[in-house]
Amino acid sequence: MKTIEIDDELYQYIASNTKFIGESASDILRRLLKVSARATAETATANVDLSVDNTGSKPVDASTEQASATSSHLDALAIDSDEPASSDQTDESSDNNVVVTQPTEPTQNVFDLINKEELAMQRGAVGRFLLILSTLYRIQNQEFEQVLDIRGRDRLYFAKSEDELLEYGSSTKPKMIPNSSYWVITNSNTTKKKRMLTDVAIALGYSADDAERIRDLL
Repeated sequence: MKTIEIDDELYQYIASNTKFIGESASDILRRLLKVSARATAETATANVDLSVDNTGSKPVDASTEQASATSSHLDALAIDSDEPASSDQTDESSDNNVVVTQPTEPTQNVFDLINKEELAMQRGAVGRFLLILSTLYRIQNQEFEQVLDIRGRDRLYFAKSEDELLEYGSSTKPKMIPNSSYWVITNSNTTKKKRMLTDVAIALGYSADDAERIRDLL
């Protein structure tokens, strides 16, 4: 296998034309240049064709001319391309192999991480309430601050400290949401807790249908 040096712009162009993970640079170039594997093999095994012109110039290796023509073709492709390489792609090269990986999105949601059996093990509605909130925080801890805007007419429902909730009444029974830095009141009845869960789900971007499913977990 021969090693050639190419500039970054040309490398990005080659990488942008990868059709599947693991496709080598050679395979990409074959496809772009419409060079079949058979034709390449015949060229590689053929005897070197040395030619001398009538002026007494030095012999020219036919394989060198082939490489020069290929390089020129690649340069033309890079210049004429209207599709720049995506900045979101990650290129990894080894022995001229180009591997392009796409970023993956998280696939977990609250329904993947919590089930009725786990809920049944909790102590009453308060335990289930805290478990559901903890799971929502686990999935969307960056957006969870939105719950601080959920409140009643004269009291807070969520806060970043116990003292902040106690300022609105000593009977609110604040509890920390497990594995988070947020606190929530727990003295409300089950119907109110369900309403709070619905509001939390909506604040975190869940659809109305999914918000109802989360509420019904309680």
